[in-house]
Amino acid sequence: MMKRRLFLTLTAALAVTGLPAMAEQLSLNQVSSYLNGLQTAQGGFTQINADGTLSTGQIYIKRPGRIRFEYNAPDNSLVLAGGGQVAIFDPRSNNGPDRYPLNQTPLKIILERNVNLGAARMVTGHTSDGTTTTITAQDPENPQYGNIQMVFTANPVELRQWIVTDDVGSQTTVILNDMIAGGSIPEVKFNIQNEMNNWNK
Repeated sequence: MMKRRLFLTLTAALAVTGLPAMAEQLSLNQVSSYLNGLQTAQGGFTQINADGTLSTGQIYIKRPGRIRFEYNAPDNSLVLAGGGQVAIFDPRSNNGPDRYPLNQTPLKIILERNVNLGAARMVTGHTSDGTTTTITAQDPENPQYGNIQMVFTANPVELRQWIVTDDVGSQTTVILNDMIAGGSIPEVKFNIQNEMNNWNK
């Protein structure tokens, strides 16, 4: 349960540097278009867990439906989404990865093939502080799964942060750094069965 909660409370934040002094609030259509145009991205991250501990690693995103968190030592774990499933690999476990449906996590909102934040009852918050636009979204059919809070800057539109809150209100923050959008990411990085084979060697 703890490992499942760790995944469900994953938050990701791009390092907010060089923000403009003022920026107009982005519309839901602008943000949806940006996410739909974001096919691949990769970079580093520092995760601040709900208990205050820190983890670091690399993140790979390949829309639709694929994301990979590789955790550095001493954690050395792996969170992988592909084929509609999420797998959590724990090097301290001998029982194989824990697996869950991706559609039961708030991350599925930004990993969907067609992101439509204008859908009824999806967006529960839409604000701007003059430099960033913050949008909170949930699965309108399953709000019990939690929500994802995304923070964007404009000119150009960039995702700076996402905060996933789980079904009991726990949150985890992940600061992303040196994120690079675009480029090719091998499909094998999101193949859960292949990863299971590698871990069993």
